[in-house]
Parts: sequence; C-alpha cells; structure tokens
Amino acid sequence: MNGWAIFLSPYHQAVEELKVKFKSLRDQYQRSSKHTPIEFVTGRVKPMTSIQEKAKRKSISLEHLHTEMQDIAGLRIVCQFVTDIDTVVDMLQSRNDITVISERDYIKEEKSSGYRSYHMVIDYPVHTIEGTKHVLAEIQIRTMAMNFWATIEHSLNYKYSGEIPEHVKRRLVRAAEAAYNLDEEMSKIQDEVREAQSIITKRREENRGYR
Repeated sequence: MNGWAIFLSPYHQAVEELKVKFKSLRDQYQRSSKHTPIEFVTGRVKPMTSIQEKAKRKSISLEHLHTEMQDIAGLRIVCQFVTDIDTVVDMLQSRNDITVISERDYIKEEKSSGYRSYHMVIDYPVHTIEGTKHVLAEIQIRTMAMNFWATIEHSLNYKYSGEIPEHVKRRLVRAAEAAYNLDEEMSKIQDEVREAQSIITKRREENRGYR
C-alpha cells in the first residue's frame, strides 16, 4: 500500500461509517412512521490530485494536511425542508461519537454566488489496528433545491476552471433565489406534504400485509 493510500485509509473508513450511521437514523424515522429529516446521504474522500492542488493553493504543507485541511472527508445530508436542516444540526450536535469543531450557516448568510448550505466540521475517531485516529470531516446539510443548484454550479465551475462568465454568474444568482423561494413555499405547505407522505406509507404497509 503506497503512502497516499495509507494516509487516506482512515478518511475512507470515517466516510463509510458515518454514512451507515446517518442512513440508520433515516431508516429509524421511516420505521417509526415519523417524518424523516434526512432524505438521502452521500459521502466521498477528496482525490489525491485535488488534495495536492488545494494544499498548494492554500500553502498547506503535506505534514499538516490532517489538521489544516478540513474537507478531505466529506459528507452531504440532503433534506426536504429548511426546518429539517435545523433538526439534523441539533441531532449532530447532541451525538457523543463526534465532536463539532466549527459551523458555518450559509443559509442565513448565503455566499455572493447564491450558494446556500449549512456546513459543520467534525472530529470523528476512527478505530484502526494501530489505535484510534482522529479524522476531520466536513458535513454539508442542505435541501434538495439547494443541492440541485450547488450541483449545477459545481459543474459550471469545472467547465470554466473556476472562472464562470459574469452573465452566467448573474443567472446563477437568480436561480439560487428561485430555489430559495421554492424552499420557502414548500415550508409553508410542509404539514400537508408530511400528512400525504404518511398516508402513502401507511397504505404501502397495508398492501404488504395482504401479500
């Protein structure tokens, strides 16, 4: 196993363990017939080339990557409603298997690009054959509308190598506002949506009972 594989191994382990834990939370909500604040969970470990590029850009020495680069391990929790984000944040803050290092609310104070999301940096202990290693991981919590916008913006940043034309930037800002307005409108009818989802779930369970 080469040096980078050894270095990244705890990060891969952290991502996989946290994905399982967060998905288990979602499943518990679903089995209890309560509204689940977690729609889906994804995770990734930053590729070696991206780590090297960011380290060079941020003047981070390779020896200090584990303490100064906080997003080598990344997880994303996507919710239906903005209020679900608050629920997820509270759940994460109350867990005893992670330590919250920092938080940034880009929903109340969105970036100039229009980007909205709630970011948390956590310390997560990974148990290896060499003992416990503490891994920093970034968790992004956002609605489906926010996630759709961020995915498109990321693709455009990749296409234009980070230099998105001004006219496209302006349209992205307008699209971000439209996505936020959609979230606001859906929040107003979330009780109706939750009731409808509860009815659907109950009918599915009843149908399974007849098989």
